[in-house]
Amino acid sequence: MSKNLLVACAAAVLTAPMLTSCGDDGPFITVYNAQHEELIAEVAPIFEEETGIEVKLRSGDDLELANQLVQEGDASPADVFLTENSPAMTLVDNAGLFTEVDQETLDLIPPEYVPSDRTWVGFMGRSTVAMYNTDALSEAEMPDSILDFADPEWEGRISYSPTGADFQAIVSAVLEMEGEQATREWLSGLADNGTEYDGNDVVMESVNSGEVDAGIAYHYYWYRDQKESGEHSDNTELHFFGDQDPGAFVSVSGAGVLASSDKQSDAQEFVNFLASVEGQQAIADSYALEYPLNPEVSLDPPVKPFAELEPPRIDVATLNSEPVTELMQEEGLL
Repeated sequence: MSKNLLVACAAAVLTAPMLTSCGDDGPFITVYNAQHEELIAEVAPIFEEETGIEVKLRSGDDLELANQLVQEGDASPADVFLTENSPAMTLVDNAGLFTEVDQETLDLIPPEYVPSDRTWVGFMGRSTVAMYNTDALSEAEMPDSILDFADPEWEGRISYSPTGADFQAIVSAVLEMEGEQATREWLSGLADNGTEYDGNDVVMESVNSGEVDAGIAYHYYWYRDQKESGEHSDNTELHFFGDQDPGAFVSVSGAGVLASSDKQSDAQEFVNFLASVEGQQAIADSYALEYPLNPEVSLDPPVKPFAELEPPRIDVATLNSEPVTELMQEEGLL
C-alpha cells in the first residue's frame, strides 16, 4: 500500500470511525450493521472469499443507524442494512428506502419472518425468556405470561433493561398483540415492580446474584454464559413462555437492500448469502447462539430447539419503534 493511501486510510478512520476497511481496488458493498459486529465480522469474510466482493461495515445500534439512514435518504452510502431487531427495519421501510429482496432469497426463510411488503428478510431470531434464580423460584412458580410480571406479587423481584432495542422490541410485540391500554398497564406495573439495569448481561447477573428473583432478556445471553464459564448464570435457569404468549415473542434480525444503492446485484447477493444454508450454518457455528431462520440449519444442543418454541404469529412489518418509545417514556421506563 502506498504512503498516500495509508494517509487516506488514517484520515478515514479519524473522520468515520465506524468504517472498518479502506481501499476501493475491487468491488465492495457498504453495510450499515446493527447486528453484533463480532458476528458479522466473522461471517462476512466467507462471503468475501467466495465472491470477491469486499464487505465494509459501519457498525452501530439499531435505532442509531436506522435514523441515520432516514436522515441520509437517497444520498446514503449504504448498500445493505442489518439489524438486531425488526423495529429498526420498519423505521427505514416506512421511509421508503428499501427495494424488494430477490424472491430467491425470500424463499429461503419462512414467510412469518418476512414482512408483507417483502422489502427485507429475517435472517436470525432471538427468543424472549425469563431468567430465574433457582434458590428463589422453581419452574412451576414462574408465570404463564410475561404480562404477569406487572402484578403486585412481583414487586421488587423482576429486572429488565429498558434502554436497549432488545427490550423495546419485546414491548413492540406486546403493543401489537395486546393494544395500547394493556401495554400501558403492563409497562406501568413493570415500572412499579422492577429494577432497571443497563444491558441484558447485567440483568442476568442481577438474577444470578439474587438481587432479584427473575429478569427479562433473550435466550442467547444465558446460553453464551453457560458455554463460556457459567460464572454469571450458574444460579439461574431459563423459563420459556409458551402458547403464543407475548413472552414467547421471537425478535427477528433483518437484512435489507437500500433502493438508492448503485450496487444492487452485489447487495442482493450478500443478503442471499446471509439467508442461505452456508451463511446460516456460519451463523449457527459462531459464538452468537442466536437462532438461524433457514429451516435447514439449526443450533446444536443444549440450546432449546427452534421448532419447540411457541412464538406468537406477528407480521414483523407492524413492529414499530416510535410508538413504543413514546409509551415507555410516558410510563417512566425511558
